[in-house]
Amino acid sequence: MFKAHVREVSAHPEFVHHKWFAKWHLEIVARIALELAEKYPEADRDLVEVMAWLHDYGKILDYENQYEKTLTAGREKLTELGFSTEFVNKAIGGIEVLDKKMELDLHDAPIEVQIVSSADGCSHIAGPFMSIFWNFETDPTFVGKDYEELMQLNIAKANKDWARKIVLPEARAAFESRYWYILELSGQLPEKFLG
Repeated sequence: MFKAHVREVSAHPEFVHHKWFAKWHLEIVARIALELAEKYPEADRDLVEVMAWLHDYGKILDYENQYEKTLTAGREKLTELGFSTEFVNKAIGGIEVLDKKMELDLHDAPIEVQIVSSADGCSHIAGPFMSIFWNFETDPTFVGKDYEELMQLNIAKANKDWARKIVLPEARAAFESRYWYILELSGQLPEKFLG
């Protein structure tokens, strides 16, 4: 139910990434998260899946106030859809922790947060995310930037994800070569190509 709702609202043309976000970001986050959850049987798989679809909910609804909107509108929608108060509190609390990735060490977060955070970071370096998320027309982060500046933004995003979001060892092992490749695609070339 919630997944279908997020797909629907993310397709609205007023959302800056409406053409690709559900398919090329949220679905990949959910897939990676559920694969990681298999490695951690103590994780609540339902909570992991909902958090995967919830983590950018506010961005879809109100790009300028995305973090606050995820918490408020997310709580309202999950409650409206009939999730228990306890489940909603866990999901919203988990997203609150995930959003503090620059302040907190997510290695100490609940396993569901570690899973979704790692999956989100990995999704940015899997598939076409880094090559399609620039929106030159309406996203203030990218308007007026040249390709050199955009490549530097990709490097900064990949480095932040690698350092702060991708905390599970299985995710780091599986995605390390992709991380280095994204850096290379973004202009951070190796000293030697042949080793």
